[in-house]
Amino acid sequence: MTDQRSQAEIVRQSLKRRYRKERRFRFYGIAAIGVALLSLVILFTDIIGKGYTGFIKTTITLDVVLDGEVMYLQDAADPEQLDMADFQAPIIRALQQYFPEAQDRRDVRELSRLAGSYASNQVRDLLKAQPELLGTTQTLEFLAHDSVSVYVKHADNPSYSIRLSEQQQRWVDQLVADGVIDTAFNDVLFSRGDSREPSNAGILGAIVGSLLTMVVTLVIAFPVGVAAAIYLEEFAPQNRITDFIEVNINNLAAVPSIIFGLLGLAVFIGLFGMPRSVPVVGGLVLALMTLPTIIISSRAAIKSVPPSIREAAEGIGASKMQVVLHHVLPLAMPGMLTGSIIGMAQALGETAPLLLIGMVAFIVEVPDGFFSSATVLPVQIYLWAGSAEQGFVELASAGIMVLLTFLISMNALAIWLRKRLERRW
Repeated sequence: MTDQRSQAEIVRQSLKRRYRKERRFRFYGIAAIGVALLSLVILFTDIIGKGYTGFIKTTITLDVVLDGEVMYLQDAADPEQLDMADFQAPIIRALQQYFPEAQDRRDVRELSRLAGSYASNQVRDLLKAQPELLGTTQTLEFLAHDSVSVYVKHADNPSYSIRLSEQQQRWVDQLVADGVIDTAFNDVLFSRGDSREPSNAGILGAIVGSLLTMVVTLVIAFPVGVAAAIYLEEFAPQNRITDFIEVNINNLAAVPSIIFGLLGLAVFIGLFGMPRSVPVVGGLVLALMTLPTIIISSRAAIKSVPPSIREAAEGIGASKMQVVLHHVLPLAMPGMLTGSIIGMAQALGETAPLLLIGMVAFIVEVPDGFFSSATVLPVQIYLWAGSAEQGFVELASAGIMVLLTFLISMNALAIWLRKRLERRW
């Protein structure tokens, strides 16, 4: 009887230890999830906190007198006179209507720095397009200088250094109170290419460059990857050669992306002489990087098709090619699409291989073709993050938010396609 009680006690103690271990394991799992979620919240809070102001632009609205004498311009239709005219002068005169005391050279210089450096170009383009406006008064909206924009949006934030003089700050405060300086949605961010001045910089060029690069990547990687997966899974004999190929495909999936950039630099640019910084070369490099992921996911999708499907098709006389094309491929396509979209999302966020093939260039114009000079979103963010101007800090965070939106959308599309198209047997 004593032995039975001691055995029961041993069992109870053992169960208690097991239950304690199980509770500890659950706690560790919950703690790990909590740490991951906390890190994600901190990351998104930091990005959104720095980047939401990137979607806001600061503007100055002025009644500008297009006086030919002030601009040294008699005929706005004459290209030579347009090249020699002073288009900054009417903007300064418009600002002096609010600050008539600003007359000496130093005050005029500081006053001229309130408007962005492209304001004079805006007046020039207006007169070039409509020469008849010379001598009239026009209400024009200019982008404020980057220092003014930082002051308006971050005056109370000590982490941002204000580069305006005390006099300029008083002027800006008065213009804000008068409604001359205002903030609005930053449509410039989505309508222009890169610029040396943050207030004029946009990501449209990078978005178009990314889309063109992804088109090249998809057109090359998806059919080649699916064809390779079908051959290896359905037609290739099981021998040392196919085993060697499979091992190398799995190894390529783990190769650092910068290696593919070196390969593209050596082969596409060095050997074939293709131009740098064009979507075609970027798409070829990313296609090589994405191929292993697409092949592996496509093979897994083909393996998930039950053997009974193949046996039933062969039983009614279908050839091997008909079995694959008419039965196996349609059933495996949802998994193939999911893996391909995830691979494309990974390629969209890559920077290292594209830096090596020259897609780090300063691109102002929006690319209009696959052989036009272009950059991509991750590289544009990289360039902005390394710039000294504070305005580029918020633009880099805003670009990260745009990139994350694309990545999350692509992953959501992959999940939706998998749920929508998957078959259950």
